[in-house]
Amino acid sequence: MNTRLLTRAGAVLAAAGCAFVFTACGSGDGTSNEDATSSAESAQEETTEETPVSGEFGAACSAVPADGEGSFTGMADDPVATAASNNPVLSTLVTAVTEAGLVDTLNTAEDITVFAPTNDAFAKIPEADLQAVLADTETLTSILTYHVVAGRLAPEDLAGEHATLQGENLTVEGSGEDFTVNGEAAVVCGNVQTANATVYIIDTVLMPAQ
Repeated sequence: MNTRLLTRAGAVLAAAGCAFVFTACGSGDGTSNEDATSSAESAQEETTEETPVSGEFGAACSAVPADGEGSFTGMADDPVATAASNNPVLSTLVTAVTEAGLVDTLNTAEDITVFAPTNDAFAKIPEADLQAVLADTETLTSILTYHVVAGRLAPEDLAGEHATLQGENLTVEGSGEDFTVNGEAAVVCGNVQTANATVYIIDTVLMPAQ
């Protein structure tokens, strides 16, 4: 074996040793392998956080019909009040919207976001109180319009404070597929599209301060 071959073999072994001993060897610009690994992990985390949510999400989405006018595909073809009327999960909300005379208002609005309480959300309200609210058009209108925000909010734009059609603000916290509204209502099925609105189905009825 000649001297040149031995020299080349030694260089290969030295390079291999450098790859396993992080503290002994670094890159030519003074950056250690540990730093490079940390930077790569940070970049991966940023990429994950910036990836927008596509389609509907949430455990309660399984309760939405798989086909027909009440399905996600069917709802996308109709304005929001009509779309909700075809979804059995939102039947109490539809009754409330009808009692308040807001069907046309919601159906003709352009680009809104609706936080839609489920039937179970309304069931949390004592029956006597619910019936009293349904009979009081002014109070009912205030409550329902507090659930509506101007603009179609995508999941990545949802967190923050938003002015409602009622006039007061509501606050959404969270990210990804995990959101709460005013710290009390959880989004159980989000990013549902209708012809004129994006709907986030929630598990608690929101109450304005006034």
